[in-house]
Amino acid sequence: MSKTMTSAVVPNTPYLPTQYDLPCDDGIPMETERHKLQMQLLIDPLLPWLAQREDGYVGGNMFLHFSEAQLKNQDFRGPDVFVVLGVPKGERLSWVVWEEGKAPDVIIELISDSTAKTDKSTKKLVYQDQVRVPEYFWYDPFNPEDWAGFSLDNGVYQPLSEDEQERLVSEILGLALVRWSGLYKDVEATWLRWATFDGIVLPTPEEQAAIAQQRADKLAARLRAMGVNPEEV
Repeated sequence: MSKTMTSAVVPNTPYLPTQYDLPCDDGIPMETERHKLQMQLLIDPLLPWLAQREDGYVGGNMFLHFSEAQLKNQDFRGPDVFVVLGVPKGERLSWVVWEEGKAPDVIIELISDSTAKTDKSTKKLVYQDQVRVPEYFWYDPFNPEDWAGFSLDNGVYQPLSEDEQERLVSEILGLALVRWSGLYKDVEATWLRWATFDGIVLPTPEEQAAIAQQRADKLAARLRAMGVNPEEV
């Protein structure tokens, strides 16, 4: 069956508000520090990855406005992490589908005991039937075994199977989601991270800086071995 990749678009009518008119903050913080860190770990490494493209946007914990009915119901809670390709770069107060011309391509919800039921049922159906998000994932930062991915196929989410490397693949982004055990911001846990199909985990800014420093140290050591003072080069 052919993949259905059409995103929800509300006709651009004069009475629909813009991102500057709509709510962008509900005053409700992330549930735990780990949820907040997990969100950063999914967003930050994607920024340089998107910088290599001509367009694209990644955001998190932002309102997603997608329909006039939603405005009337004032149902403004948004996804924890979302990625949109084919849109101009730049800051947004919230994501307004009728203003941008498309909905997110990928959404990730970071679930917990208090949100799991909604994320696995109500939100999943909203993303499937109303927003028509092509790929939807969820992950519990405190229970790494509770993760899943779905791809929209003829208007219905079909579950994604883990590949031979126990990854969930995003065909739209050309990246994989992997469970990575290690230390991030002084917190030891199993984290959800982006990786290339070749298995290279997208580095955080701190990891990228450490890699650059290691390369610089190796080059300096090589120059010293050749009798050259690297500080004078």
